[in-house]
Amino acid sequence: MALVACGALATHAAAAAARHTPALPVDVHPLPPLLHNHPHRIAGEVEAVVDRLVGRYDRVAIGYADCGTYGALDALCARRGIARLPGLHCYDLYAGEARVAALLEEEPGTYLLTDFLVRSFDRTVWAELGLDRHPELRDDYFGHYTRCVWLAQEPGADPVLSRLARRAADRLGLPLQVERTGTAGLDDALARLVLAP
Repeated sequence: MALVACGALATHAAAAAARHTPALPVDVHPLPPLLHNHPHRIAGEVEAVVDRLVGRYDRVAIGYADCGTYGALDALCARRGIARLPGLHCYDLYAGEARVAALLEEEPGTYLLTDFLVRSFDRTVWAELGLDRHPELRDDYFGHYTRCVWLAQEPGADPVLSRLARRAADRLGLPLQVERTGTAGLDDALARLVLAP
């Protein structure tokens, strides 16, 4: 089976497939994570990869949540008869939809980070928003946020990651809260997707 995956999830999805007993027979085909800065392009980019993979695999699935496509990925799935990971965004896959909703309800000004975003913050957030060149724009982008919540998939496994999460929150001028999510949500969602008839 081929999984056309968001680059932000691809490494975690491959690891989840390998952790499963028995290992899930999945080849992960990642797309650039920076597509999230242009979510209107995600469905088209996914379909182009699906077109290249059909016929090479017995099944193709999509390793994205909705990710800001406002149903475009669901329309693609319906049209092509393929499935995708559940949820509105990858945060749901890590923390669960109910927990993410509760975090946002208790403090609407919550900025969420995943391990991927922590590792790539300087490139995918800071540089992509131009804050490396114009740091004075920080408050324009993030002035209404009140906290940063790191959905830590592997808390404590990498002390460098903890320092990077703190640094990201400090650059945003926000207090950091750590929510230890683990990887079970993504593991389960991927297993359901791969093992579905």
